[in-house]
This record gives sequence, C-alpha cells and structure tokens, in this order.
Amino acid sequence: MKKTNFLNKLKRKGKISIVEPSDNLKSSYLQKSESHLSSAKILLENERLEESVSMAYYSMYHSVLALFYKVGLKCENHTATSILLKEIFDIDNSELSDAKRERIDKQYYVDFSISEDDVNELISTAEGFNAKLLDCMERLSTEETTKFRAKIKDLLKGDDE
Repeated sequence: MKKTNFLNKLKRKGKISIVEPSDNLKSSYLQKSESHLSSAKILLENERLEESVSMAYYSMYHSVLALFYKVGLKCENHTATSILLKEIFDIDNSELSDAKRERIDKQYYVDFSISEDDVNELISTAEGFNAKLLDCMERLSTEETTKFRAKIKDLLKGDDE
C-alpha cells in the first residue's frame, strides 16, 4: 500500500505517466546508457573512481528508462523507477538499488572508501544488468507489451480514478 501511495502521488504530480511506446526514445536512452558506461570505464582508467561510480549507475538507470519507453511508461523519479522495474516487469532491482546507494554515497558524502576493484565490480554489474534489460526489450512481444501496460494501469490506479 505504501508503494502504491508513493507511485500515485508521483502520478498526480506528473512524474509517472503512461505514454505511447516509443522505439525512438528507447533507442535514445540505450545510447545514453552506452555512453555513460563507456565514460565510467574511461574515468576508472584515469583514477576518477567517484565519478566512475556515478556513470555506471546512470548507465543502468538509462537502460531501465529504455525498457519503460519500449512499453510506454514515463518515470522521472529514481526510487519509483526501481520499484516499477520490480512491480511491473518482475526484474530484480537490487543491483540498481545498490548502484544508486553507491552513487549517492560517492556523490554527496566525503567519509567513504572506494577501490578500483569496487568500481570494476560495479561496472561489470552494470554491463550484466544492461545486457539483461536489452535482452528483455528484444524479446518483448506485442502481447507482452499489452500485458505490461495493463499491469502499469492497474498499479497506478489511484484515488483519482
């Protein structure tokens, strides 16, 4: 119930909405994802570990947005993105949540430790996560897209409907 209230609050604010599926937006977000992952690797090579963590997370986040636009879902909230990934697609969101937590720790706080191995592991996780989502997008049938859109509508049914 708590998740539903949160999602419906975001829906009322226009931060989540059902839109027309868009292969163009899906492709654009996949390009952003690829670019951020490439940037994460370049930053790691140049010992910019904090920044590399952020880019690895955003690579994952943009892959999720690509999946959402493939079925016609717009979401402008990071926490909701993670919730919807699990609730709508039944995809484990723990890697995305962990990467988000790491990004926040590295971006906003100074009392942390980070190693090259940690960043390498996160980049590897991002590569696997992104590949899993890309595979999901490529396998999506029209029937499954319709089913996911119905799940989205059902989940976002709020007190305003």
